[in-house]
Amino acid sequence: MSRKTTPSMTMEEMTTQAKAGLMTGVGKSVKHESAEKQVSGEALYIDDRGEFPNQLHVYALMSPHAHANITKLDVTPCYNVPGVRSVITSKDVPGELDIGPLLPGDPMLADGKVVYVGQPVIAVAADSLDNARKGAEAAIVEYERLPAALDVEEALAQELFVTDSHTQKRGDSAAAIANADHVLEGSLHIGGQEHFYLETQVSSVVPTEDGGVIVYCSTQNPTEVQKLVSSVLGVPMHKVLIDMRRMGGGFGGKETQAAGPACIAAVFAIQTGQPVKFRLPRREDMMMTGKRHPFFNQYKVGFDNNGLIEGIDIVVSGNAGHSPDLSRSIVDRAMFHSDNAYFLGNATVTGHCVKTNTASNTAYRGFGGPQGMMTIEHVMDTIAYHLGKDPLDVRKANYYGAKGEGRDETHYYQKVEDNFIHEMTTDLESECDYQARRKAIADFNASSPILKKGISITPVKFGISFTATFLNQAGALVTVYTDGSISLNHGGTEMGQGLNTKVAQIVAETFSVDISTIQVTATNTEKVPNASPTAASSGTDLNGKAAQNAALMIKERMVSFASSHFDVSPEAVVFSNGIVSVGDKKTMTFADFTELCWFNQISLAASGFYRTPKIFYDHEKARGRPFYYFAYGVSCSEVIIDTLTGEYKVLRADILHDVGASLNPAIDVGQVEGGFIQGMGWLTTEELVWNDKGQLMTAGPASYKIPAVADTPEIFNTRLVENRTNPEDTVFHSKAVGEPPFMLAISVWSAIRDAIMSVAEDGEIPHLPSPATPEQVYHTIKQARKGKSAADFSL
Repeated sequence: MSRKTTPSMTMEEMTTQAKAGLMTGVGKSVKHESAEKQVSGEALYIDDRGEFPNQLHVYALMSPHAHANITKLDVTPCYNVPGVRSVITSKDVPGELDIGPLLPGDPMLADGKVVYVGQPVIAVAADSLDNARKGAEAAIVEYERLPAALDVEEALAQELFVTDSHTQKRGDSAAAIANADHVLEGSLHIGGQEHFYLETQVSSVVPTEDGGVIVYCSTQNPTEVQKLVSSVLGVPMHKVLIDMRRMGGGFGGKETQAAGPACIAAVFAIQTGQPVKFRLPRREDMMMTGKRHPFFNQYKVGFDNNGLIEGIDIVVSGNAGHSPDLSRSIVDRAMFHSDNAYFLGNATVTGHCVKTNTASNTAYRGFGGPQGMMTIEHVMDTIAYHLGKDPLDVRKANYYGAKGEGRDETHYYQKVEDNFIHEMTTDLESECDYQARRKAIADFNASSPILKKGISITPVKFGISFTATFLNQAGALVTVYTDGSISLNHGGTEMGQGLNTKVAQIVAETFSVDISTIQVTATNTEKVPNASPTAASSGTDLNGKAAQNAALMIKERMVSFASSHFDVSPEAVVFSNGIVSVGDKKTMTFADFTELCWFNQISLAASGFYRTPKIFYDHEKARGRPFYYFAYGVSCSEVIIDTLTGEYKVLRADILHDVGASLNPAIDVGQVEGGFIQGMGWLTTEELVWNDKGQLMTAGPASYKIPAVADTPEIFNTRLVENRTNPEDTVFHSKAVGEPPFMLAISVWSAIRDAIMSVAEDGEIPHLPSPATPEQVYHTIKQARKGKSAADFSL
């Protein structure tokens, strides 16, 4: 009763194949599992799903005011628009109205008051998106305007916060600063960033026969969407199924804020009994949803004649928007990364979550880490300019582990282990010929009155783990079928970063089979429940370990069976390149062996689980080990600027990045390069502008500029650190690569500042906010040349 689907092979052929080696396991540059589908257009996203004949489309009417009471709300005229099926307000939600992820503050629809321009007030379901929009615009809504907090500095001064503030302290920073040879203090505005994913927020909801819903949602956090949909519907979570095959980009923007459209569509689906889709048009998406947190950071630093920091006070103030969302965790991470790669022996770091009447800001690649790092990198450059030193020398002098022992503990008391930032910096400095280029740039600037060049090397030390400790867990389901094919499902979500490919490689390596035998199925809350969001760079670390755990359970059963069935030791059962050898008694294909196991009633499915060990953080004591390990990187950027216009070009970028033992070098290089370019956009071209009424004026690609092909450095060298072993027991000793490369782009911002420094007069140190748009660069050049403050050239 054989059901073999592969041609039979001789013993010699099987042995030859096994010796050839697995070509698609870990460490191989396997192409992205959806690459061909994405290039050809066959990859299905939520909006590509076939529509039902009676499907409804949703449009939400947005608030035109930053802060106002709703004095009149009449939706009767909406029903006069042809095609309108239903209209809902906050009063029509059957369950809980608030959909805040951790703390309340995010009503699904405005409830008597609006708190930012773009807040959904009512939602209309109609037979087309156009009719739904016309129906929403027909509503009669009147407002009583209230004072709005729009400026983060003013809100900070008034102590308008969405959560409690937090302080981390090591040593006595005040005394160290007072006794230092040099003291500098200042502040830095750091702009936000729009996620600008190719696929905007979208959900498609189908009602089920038992009063529940199936939600096809573009989300990084299926479990959170499941929880909130069940909450607004007032039904148990088992009535809600979330299905997520792939996203057209996420970058953190779909960790919490995918829930709003899903919840609204679900309410309509239950109310009408019809399938409902809610897809935000680009303008509405940008106005309605949050961004990367803009930060206003302040510092006071004391240092010696060599630039060594002796004491520092840092205050990081994240613009949370109108509600908490994830701001507490994001500001915490900014605080954790206020040291970047530098030892701060006497440091006080304070974090505020400032409340303003804007969309509630949310997760974004780096999750506050980039905003924290920017301040200390600004400080390093400023110290160097003050002392007349090369900024790289100041950076190296302040590295963890430099200048003797005892400089290996963070300001939150975590040991910095396996630190090789010194080695990486030395390697990159040599590889990119930094010293010779710096001299050549000085010569160029001396002879070029208009065009000026700058160069900078900056490091990255990024902690890997969710700072909310309980989220560091994952599950997976692995099923082996009798023909040797394998179905893999895990709690992570694929947003283009190659997570499914890497996890499939891990399972392929465990069974020693080709990756073509593995099918990764859509993330599904019925298959893997209670999953953590795919965020914090931990997707592969967590889900890869869970999948490996499941695969090892099945493999151990198979080995135990073979050992007993053929009367050999377990060590004699060897899986190799699709072949299973049982000592000298039997050699067969993996498919044949699988079928044999099934005939002998061996379970071939398993649910795996993983939780990250060792990590903890005592928030009250402000100390602990919030990160399992650190990932390191170093980058060198060279720029040229036109001092007459402020325009600039990145001429060259050299990157050295640590990924441990890479699971997939091709995907990792892509992540490093993509992260760098996205970070470069954040620091240069991507400017968010609000008017004095709190309305986002850059709500589309006509005014909001993400990096394009022409912005890519003319010379772009990327190398992964090779032959390094992660000291922690990560999956095959790999390291996370999603977020750390983003911060490598700080070298671009520092290089622009370095170029401006070449025109500074009378010891003026240029103050360059981010993003460093050409306009901002132009005004900073004027400031540096005339020795005036930035206020004299405000935009």
